[in-house]
Order: sequence, then C-alpha cells, then structure tokens
Amino acid sequence: MTGDTAAVKEPKSPAKAWEEMARGNERFVSGAPLHPRQDVERRESLAKVQRPDAALFGCSDSRLAAEIIFDKGIGDLFVVRNAGQIISDSVVGSLEYAVAVLKVPLIVVLGHDECGAVRAAIDSQSDDAEALPPHIAHLIEKIVPAVRRVAGPIAADGAPIPAGSVDAHEVGHEHLRDTIAELIEVSELISDGIAAGTLAVVGANYRLLEGRAVPDIRIGNL
Repeated sequence: MTGDTAAVKEPKSPAKAWEEMARGNERFVSGAPLHPRQDVERRESLAKVQRPDAALFGCSDSRLAAEIIFDKGIGDLFVVRNAGQIISDSVVGSLEYAVAVLKVPLIVVLGHDECGAVRAAIDSQSDDAEALPPHIAHLIEKIVPAVRRVAGPIAADGAPIPAGSVDAHEVGHEHLRDTIAELIEVSELISDGIAAGTLAVVGANYRLLEGRAVPDIRIGNL
C-alpha cells in the first residue's frame, strides 16, 4: 500500500461511517475483534497522509480506548479526549479540523457510566463539599447544569443537593446531550455540515462492563 492510496480513498457517507463503527463495537462486545489495519503496511501507507473515517470526542477515562472499543485500526479515527468530554476552544478547533481538512463525515461523542468527572460534579453540589483544585473545578462547571436538572425541585434556587439523591447515569446522559448541543451551537462549520447532509453526529453512552456503545442521540443524515 502507498500513501497515495490512502489519500484517494473514497469518502464514506455519515450513515456508512456509523454503520462500520457499530459493527466494530459489536465485534468488541462479542469478544471477536479483527484488529484491522494495524500492520506494518498500514503504518507505512499513512506516514505522509491521513484520511480517517470519523472523529471521536470522548472522556479521557483509561477504559475508553476508542480504537479498541470500535475495533478500528491506525488512521481510522481522529480522536479528541478530555476528562468528562467537556467542550472547549481546543476541542471545537480539533473537531473542525477533522471536518474541514480531513473531511470526516461523522463525529461520535462518547460518554460512559461511572464517570469520575460526573461524580465530581455531583459531589461538588452537596452542602459539605470540599473545595476542588481550581482547574478541576473549572472543568466540571459544564456538568453542573445537568446535575441540577436531574436533581429537580430539591436543587431549586441553588440549594445544596443531598448526597445520594441524584442518579449519576442520568446526569451522564443529560451532560452528553448538553455537550452535543453546545458543539453544534458554537461551531457554524459543524452545524453547516449537518445541514448540508455531509456530516452527522452520534452521541453514545459506553457501558463499561458490557463494552457496548449505545447510541442515544443521532443528528444528521443517518
């Protein structure tokens, strides 16, 4: 294989890109991954060019190794990660690069259960919460609105939220929706791609024990 071959690879539709991601995840769940495109020839073919099939924005959690979860190979995914999958300028810029320059047809936003950032956001709202280091506190600020929505009336007027009264899984789902909504709101390039039908966004929640990425939100031509 050569770099030129990778460069002229036919672009996938958003639906096809997600279909292949879903099939790869099913192989991982079943314990029969193919570990594709991980050989010397693949490495050499990508030395001077890349053309990933999708971008993935997910949590930095050590258990969310994207290429393993979706049974992908070298150069298949453009991966952006931070703790709690929090939208920032660097995240948006990276994803816009994937769309505008690398021409990915799909962005997958991947949350997961037992997320430490979600738990920290929940704990930060209790009446006896300890002060967090400033950078961690800043990071989880964007998860707090989801915490308070899930808490409902008990969180009215900024009241502290009693420990154990909020479902962390539901907070994670709400935060995933907030993340995607913010991404589309702040990035005209991404929202225009969705409107044109050349880009789609899938929000999925990863189940750690099962290994399954369960789609929760689908936006675009899928």
